[in-house]
Amino acid sequence: MRTHQMRITLQLDDDLLAAARVLARQQRTSLGAVISALARQALVAPAPGSGSENERSYHGSGLPLLPWKEKGAPVDLELVNNLRDELA
Repeated sequence: MRTHQMRITLQLDDDLLAAARVLARQQRTSLGAVISALARQALVAPAPGSGSENERSYHGSGLPLLPWKEKGAPVDLELVNNLRDELA
């Protein structure tokens, strides 16, 4: 599949940018690739209240994705490290 890439400036919340950077490091890919993949997932996700929330969607890896919940915050490396330090 051939895609056209365009440079664009986006204004992202700090927490979203941090979470996307963590994903990019974990996946050893670019920040742009992560943002593109997340945007694609959002575009194909069922609309809230559409009755499709119980259906499982699968990532390219074949692993099921958990349903998105509007409440809460993204989990990043800093949060994991802080929680681990609290337990130590």
